[in-house]
Amino acid sequence: MEKPMKVHQLEKLSAIVGLTCRIPETAYTASILGTERSGHGVLISANGIIVTVGYVITEATEVWIKLADGRVLPGHVLGFDQDTGLGLVQALARLDVPYLALGDSDLARPGTDVLVAGAGGEKEAIEARVMGRREFSGYWEYLLDDAIFTAPAHKNWGGTAMIGSEGTLLGVGSLHVGHQAESGSTMDLNMVVPINLLKPILDDIISYGRPQRPVRPWLGVYTGEIDGRIVVLGTGPKGPAAIAGVRRGDVIGTVGATIVKALPEFYRSVWALGDAGVEVPLAVMRNGRAMAITIVSGDRRAFLKGPVMH
Repeated sequence: MEKPMKVHQLEKLSAIVGLTCRIPETAYTASILGTERSGHGVLISANGIIVTVGYVITEATEVWIKLADGRVLPGHVLGFDQDTGLGLVQALARLDVPYLALGDSDLARPGTDVLVAGAGGEKEAIEARVMGRREFSGYWEYLLDDAIFTAPAHKNWGGTAMIGSEGTLLGVGSLHVGHQAESGSTMDLNMVVPINLLKPILDDIISYGRPQRPVRPWLGVYTGEIDGRIVVLGTGPKGPAAIAGVRRGDVIGTVGATIVKALPEFYRSVWALGDAGVEVPLAVMRNGRAMAITIVSGDRRAFLKGPVMH
């Protein structure tokens, strides 16, 4: 961790840009994520394709790209993938900076030294280490089978670049999380989306705005694990779960005939039923009473505003 930053890494830092986005007040995610969002992105091609974390650009109608030399240029949302949490922006003017080639994120094993960098050059880059790789589940119906976790945590994580020793992009920063060790101490980590997840869907997002694969069923429910139970924390406005009558505080016991006690098995049980539009039967407990609720799932993208050209 005390080694100097490698030249291969430093010379690529200008490929990391700042992103500022404006989202309409009527957007579905406006009340949750806000109408003005900022983060980072990584230039990954000579023709101005930038990868970032999807929540920064979701429903954005205006995107501005800030380069390390201070220039601010317009951009356009190409699209994003709900499953991986990655999105793409197209620069609408020449950037004239080197891009970061996509590396092999399978090489980022625990113990690997990496550079985690945001927009702003060397002062916004920190030496870090891959602390582990494991499953990650988010309360917003999000699941990665093999997320990367790095430390020390970068303070600006949304869309930061995780750069390998050879100067290639290994992952995109998504979240700041706390990990409690067996000793009881807590370590701050960054959760990083492996860049290998982007490779099979890159061309689809550029061409169609989303991967051309079956769409997972979406419930529009926010859930958490509390004492080995799946508890509803809230529902999206006018989403499938809200329409079906799911309420905050409901405890989900089964999906069909499958007992669920953790978020990963809850999500996988829902997705195993079929594509978006499939009916999802739940057994829930509400105020001590058992209830059966069937949710007609939806396509999350149908609730979101699509990209708009400048």
